[in-house]
Amino acid sequence: MNALNDFLLFIDSFLGSAWWFPYLLLGVGIFFTLYLGFPQIRYFKQACKIVSGKKDKSNLEGDTSHFQALATALSGTVGTGNIGGVAFAIFLGGPAALFWMWMTAFVGMTTKFVEVTLSHKYRVKTQDGTMAGGPMYYMERKLNAKWLAITFAIATVLSSFGSGNMPQINNIASGMQSSFGIEPWITGAVLSILLAFVIIGGISRIAAVTAKVVPLMAGLYILGALTVIFYNIDNVLPSFMSIFADAFTGSAAAGGFLGASFAYAFSRGVNRGLFSNEAGLGSAPIAHASAKADEPVSEGMVSILEPFIDTIILCTITGLVILSSGVWHEKFENTFPKSEMTIIAGQYNEESAANRSELFNYLMKQDTKVEPYTGPLIVKQGQLTQPELVTIINARSVAEDVRFELEGEHVFDGVLNIENGRIKNKGIVVVGKSLIHSTQLTAKAFTRGFMGEYGEYVVTIGLLLFAFSTAIAWSYYGDRAMTYLLGPKSVMPYRVVYVAGFMWAAVEDTAVIWNLAAVTIVLMTIPNLIGILLLRKDMKNTVKDYIHKDRGK
Repeated sequence: MNALNDFLLFIDSFLGSAWWFPYLLLGVGIFFTLYLGFPQIRYFKQACKIVSGKKDKSNLEGDTSHFQALATALSGTVGTGNIGGVAFAIFLGGPAALFWMWMTAFVGMTTKFVEVTLSHKYRVKTQDGTMAGGPMYYMERKLNAKWLAITFAIATVLSSFGSGNMPQINNIASGMQSSFGIEPWITGAVLSILLAFVIIGGISRIAAVTAKVVPLMAGLYILGALTVIFYNIDNVLPSFMSIFADAFTGSAAAGGFLGASFAYAFSRGVNRGLFSNEAGLGSAPIAHASAKADEPVSEGMVSILEPFIDTIILCTITGLVILSSGVWHEKFENTFPKSEMTIIAGQYNEESAANRSELFNYLMKQDTKVEPYTGPLIVKQGQLTQPELVTIINARSVAEDVRFELEGEHVFDGVLNIENGRIKNKGIVVVGKSLIHSTQLTAKAFTRGFMGEYGEYVVTIGLLLFAFSTAIAWSYYGDRAMTYLLGPKSVMPYRVVYVAGFMWAAVEDTAVIWNLAAVTIVLMTIPNLIGILLLRKDMKNTVKDYIHKDRGK
């Protein structure tokens, strides 16, 4: 897993974590926002009217209503990104990361409008009578770029596992184990059976399920979050101020948080924003292509609501819970994943300004004197006999009260073999206090409200509903991509593998799963952004024609 994690981080350094990617994603959104005259503002009210059902026509081609298409797309976006993803962004980039998630969402409302409109315009009816659409269809049918369409479709299949499948069950399993003591493999087995039951029914059953689950899960989660926010009401304004104050400077060190540069907070905020609302990813257009509508622009308008609901509302609420509760810079007892832990030579303390500066440079991969430790370490009764030789870093923080155990909760005695900061002994479990992130962090924040320790269950249940519905929606995205690549007969084998991957990811390392998601999501985004940029004139003319028709009614 360490080797796989390092490989994924290496690939990500050229994609989502590369300096150019956030500028590409935001740049496309800003371009279309200006090119089309701020459609996310001008058409917001119209989008609400359309999704209310007032303009639904049952006799039109399609498989779902406007609301069901929106619910399916939202179920694909409202998932771990809203619970664990926001926490992960703040863990990495501090409060400033939330600001850049907002910016990604605001311009992303326009990006969604564009990609969904084009997808609906160039959708097709498949051999089994259902509608199929998405970027691969406008790439082939309008751009005559089948190579780009195939690239996108393959990336969609990969991302259905890397983004929509594995991170969801991994976070669900982690939450169920933490809250209820249920073993991850049991959670994986039970939910895999339920997942198979839903997705085998195709888009009709998927739309019916998500239309009921999405409003319920969002309502419950928001109510739970508000109890924490009001409990910490005195900290809400300072939390808001920190988001804006650090937006263009990077987040300063606080407690166990060692700080983040502007570039890092910007990159992580944009990257997590994309994972959360998927604007520019090209996934939502696949869901919206199934809607019963004769005007592509009207369906595009509906999609404007997605980043608003997903990020402006839900991610903001999660962010305020985490920031106002203060848990984001506190250390908690946890088991250290090997992929997040490293042992460095020498003794460092974050309370020392000089030490903190060196550690910050180390985490930011800048010039520093900090070096990974290589050599033996003697442990007696689970404790290092010479702790002054090394400092243990876990979850980007200096670990405290560290103890070493063997699998099975037996205290370790003996010699640890360390190579380049990694423990080479097999079966060693490291436990101690450090920062935490993802779902764990959000769950801890929910305990700092009126519900106390019971607040954790709100997160666990919310995550169960959010993440499971995301996995359902992404199975549909994957099977539409498989239909495009190999035809309808390939869908059932894909669904079987999809369910198997869901089961497997329940017991895998969280950091590896998140890094896999970071890579696969960008593999979809880049060809889609290229496609919609090339179709900018087609998009503008399509909107003009729709406005002209609408005024003539």
